[in-house]
Amino acid sequence: QPFNTLEDYANWEKRVDGYLKWLASAEQNMRQGMKEGYVLPKSLIVKVIPQLKEMMQPNLKAHLFYGPIKSLPSNFSAADKKKVASDFSKMITTKVIPAYTKLHNFMANEYLEAGRDTSGIEGIPNGKEYYQHQIKLYTTTTMTAEEIHQLGLSEVARISSEMLQIKEDVGFKGDLKAFFNHVRTSKDLMPYKDPKEVIAHFNAIYDTMQPQLEKLFDKKPKTAFEVRQTEAFRENSASAEYNPGSLDGTRPGIFYTPIPDASTYNVYSDESLFLHEAIPGHHYQISLTQESTELPAFRKTLWYSGYGEGWALYSESLGKELGLYTDPYQYFGMLGAEMHRAVRLVVDTGMHAKGWSREEAIQYSLDNEAESEAGITSEIERYMANPGQALSYKIGQLKIKELRAKAEKELGDRFDIREYHNQVLETGCVPIALLEGKINRWIEAEMTAIQ
Repeated sequence: QPFNTLEDYANWEKRVDGYLKWLASAEQNMRQGMKEGYVLPKSLIVKVIPQLKEMMQPNLKAHLFYGPIKSLPSNFSAADKKKVASDFSKMITTKVIPAYTKLHNFMANEYLEAGRDTSGIEGIPNGKEYYQHQIKLYTTTTMTAEEIHQLGLSEVARISSEMLQIKEDVGFKGDLKAFFNHVRTSKDLMPYKDPKEVIAHFNAIYDTMQPQLEKLFDKKPKTAFEVRQTEAFRENSASAEYNPGSLDGTRPGIFYTPIPDASTYNVYSDESLFLHEAIPGHHYQISLTQESTELPAFRKTLWYSGYGEGWALYSESLGKELGLYTDPYQYFGMLGAEMHRAVRLVVDTGMHAKGWSREEAIQYSLDNEAESEAGITSEIERYMANPGQALSYKIGQLKIKELRAKAEKELGDRFDIREYHNQVLETGCVPIALLEGKINRWIEAEMTAIQ
């Protein structure tokens, strides 16, 4: 939404009018949900209420919707500036604040009272069937909740044993939970003072792996790539993320990393983070899809979480092949990231299909991974609000690893890792079943060529 002309400012006011109609419809739909039993857990409702209250901010100049007035274009006349500021002030006081006040009062009273005490989606009508739908939507498989839960338990056990080995290798005395805490708080893993040093650290990771990329990939995206610090206005609440380049290639793919305080920035998982969010994770997969001359336009922006997040998590496992993970703490960081996705299989299905409470899910996570309690609580509440999404990462990763192992075994010396990666990436984001069928046909074709 640009704010360069008077028309831009007028357009924004129209968009706000439309948005406030949507806000009112949200209350109408929630009231319908109250009648039929489709309501949020109380523990999520209480997190929304302060966010709505913030939008009732009476100090106009501190109100979020007043932001565009703080940076009025210099070419506006004094009269135009005064009129636009007056229009926005009126809009906020007569429309925005009353709309948020109404929604806040509804959610803080009637809706909170009607909220459910259960944590999982099974607590709503047809919840079991809805969760199975969500599993299929996000994993693009026909797996059941019980199958995924058992898979999660076995993955947590496998990764825990690897973590214990790293703990032994570095000579740490104490149990695994104590080692988690050591890794989280070690000053040796917080070596920087300036955000520029963190950015340079990520660029150094890229420099280390570049010579090895040729061995695993013969197709690389043309879209430029950059590492940037997350903007200050959203840095405190943001996580590291990848922002795709534009379809026409004029905007680079950007790996954003938040660095609110460089002196407390912990580097222990940075290599796996770069592999996931940047190269060869999201940047390679998304850019190669967007640059394809074979795919129709709608396929270039299609997103299936099982494939897209599965590829990014699979990319983390390529670290040793790319010359990384020589530091045991960085390898532990990779295991920690993988454990986080394995725990998701257990707690998401636990809450939505096995009657687990929010508190049980939080405790299971605390017992098995190095995340902070505040971070884990936010994660569990995310899973409560969006059932099934958290399953996609591990399900997709395991399938891509499984298909690679099958190809390596059946093709033997004929197996070419670069061609395997081409086969996985060239069709863009697809459901897991379609990817599996494609790779199986490729293996058969290669076997026929051998004979």
